[in-house]
Amino acid sequence: MEHSGEHTTLIGTISGTILSVVVTIDLQDITKTIVLAAVGALVSFLVTKLLKWLWNIRN
Repeated sequence: MEHSGEHTTLIGTISGTILSVVVTIDLQDITKTIVLAAVGALVSFLVTKLLKWLWNIRN
């Protein structure tokens, strides 16, 4: 089985990039992202419900 140099370089570059990103992310960043995503989803849901309610009152 032959491995070309291009694939080896590509795999090395991608895995190195992923590992360097994973190492720089701490638990605080992940927690903040989860909390912000939950708040955003909740606000989006509530605004949608409010707008539907207002639309039904108007019609």
